[in-house]
Amino acid sequence: MTIKSVLKMGEPLLLDVAQKVEQFNTRELDDLIQDMQDTMAVLEGAGLAAPQIGVSLQVVIFGFEENQRYPDADEVPFTILINPELTPLSDEKEEGWEGCLSVPGMRGMVPRYRQLRYQGFDQYGGVIEREVDGFHARVVQHECDHLQGILYPMRIKDFRTFGFTDVLFPGEEG
Repeated sequence: MTIKSVLKMGEPLLLDVAQKVEQFNTRELDDLIQDMQDTMAVLEGAGLAAPQIGVSLQVVIFGFEENQRYPDADEVPFTILINPELTPLSDEKEEGWEGCLSVPGMRGMVPRYRQLRYQGFDQYGGVIEREVDGFHARVVQHECDHLQGILYPMRIKDFRTFGFTDVLFPGEEG
């Protein structure tokens, strides 16, 4: 079990576009995914992107049965998604609170597409294609933004809805 340090906002690597994965089902990819899973589990994240642990590859993981950082969120199936492509299924967006392991202690209200299709690959090169909505769609968009060098504060429209979690939500953790 390897817990990696999560890069924080301000680190240049978090602003880069990540490289596509060229080879699947390799020891290096398996090790990266295991490190990501271990790190996400310990930090109780909803998802994690490879650039957040210093690896500039298009790999994200996400999913949970329940998450104390998002207690009202529906379950999201655990997914390993490589070289993702997102396609909005409508122009409809909704605002929702987001946090990020790379922006610790803060939350912001972020507009995201409500429904989308995501496509990509699992770690063995198997095709993944799903149509999702709600919080599942939000998590996918958030994690995939990391692969394009975008952190959620860059998407906030009204900075009156951005602040420290303990101030915005007194008594809530994370």
